[in-house]
Amino acid sequence: MLLTSRGRRIGGRVALGLVSTAVLGVTGYAWAQLSRLDGAIVTADVIAPSAQVPAGPAGEPLKVAQNILLVGIDSRTDANGNPLPQNVLDALHAGSGDDGGDTTDTMIVVHIPAGGAAATAISIPRDSYVDLAGGFGKHKINSAYSRGKNAAMNTLRAQGLTGPQLEVKANEAAAKLAIQTIEQFTGLSINHYAAVNLAGFSALSEAVGGVEVCLKEPVQDKFSGAAFPAGKQLLSGPRALAFVRQRHGLPSDLDRIARQQAFLSSMAKTVLDAGTFTDPARLSALVGAIQGSVVLDRGWDVVSFAQQLRGMSSGALKFQTIPVQSLALPTPSDGLAVKVDPAEVKAFVQTTLTSTSVAAVGEPTSGIGIKPVAATSSAAAPPSSTASAPPGMAGCVD
Repeated sequence: MLLTSRGRRIGGRVALGLVSTAVLGVTGYAWAQLSRLDGAIVTADVIAPSAQVPAGPAGEPLKVAQNILLVGIDSRTDANGNPLPQNVLDALHAGSGDDGGDTTDTMIVVHIPAGGAAATAISIPRDSYVDLAGGFGKHKINSAYSRGKNAAMNTLRAQGLTGPQLEVKANEAAAKLAIQTIEQFTGLSINHYAAVNLAGFSALSEAVGGVEVCLKEPVQDKFSGAAFPAGKQLLSGPRALAFVRQRHGLPSDLDRIARQQAFLSSMAKTVLDAGTFTDPARLSALVGAIQGSVVLDRGWDVVSFAQQLRGMSSGALKFQTIPVQSLALPTPSDGLAVKVDPAEVKAFVQTTLTSTSVAAVGEPTSGIGIKPVAATSSAAAPPSSTASAPPGMAGCVD
């Protein structure tokens, strides 16, 4: 599928916001910095009351397992609905303010078991062909957001909303449909939501001082702006964004997911192990970037939540990708899509999140936020690049 400026994909941004926010509760200084988020972070009314989980006491382990939906929005507006300046879009190789389709081109469900010292992140390919919630029919899962937003626009305009206020309220309707679709598809109850746009990803990666990545081969892609040598390198800002959103030159979109996962794993290690909490300038920059970049659900007491995850280590974030059956499913109106079996996906999610390794921290997670499903045939591993890394390049990605 050819990539136009309107179809450029962002990828992998929002988990930076979650990882950054979740691990700030380590020292007294970090707590004071995190408290700055209370009055400044952007929130949205998107989680149903029945799915909201009351915040536990700050500093005590997480009492109840929770599922967090992280999305990266292909949007040219900031968290408050204001258009991003053209000079910012130019630096990010993002085209103009009219480019981008308000789709959720990164979707990751993060499951944190009781105890809060581990997390499992499940990536969902953006082109998965599924039944959307709300009676919108069968389409690529990343279009749930844009379809929900477009459907809400006329009603909101009739109510007199315009400009950034219209954008923010329409985004709330969009997020609700995306959340409902993910719940319907995975069988999970989503308890929290976090979203970020392309400029937010750039700011967050800069705030942590860059993230180390490793490539098997050099890459050059004019569409995303990716231009990297082979081997290890430290990326931040627009270069980090180019790394995770490159699409041309990769064997499949699953390889881009592998990049996202490698980047986020390295980012977690950077935040947790590299002295972020004892570096006042870096910590202050990180909190400032979260304030301007991340949208959270309105019921999320993120300060208390971060304190409940204080035992998390850099090795405690594990990534999985749902099983897929084909990367080239012809569709009536959406072009080629990713073929998935909803029953197989639900079984995979349930097995993954109730495994011994996930439930080992704190109380068992069985039955919390997961709807039981019937067993299915064993899932085949999703097709992906199987090229081995060159000598000395173990752990590198395409």
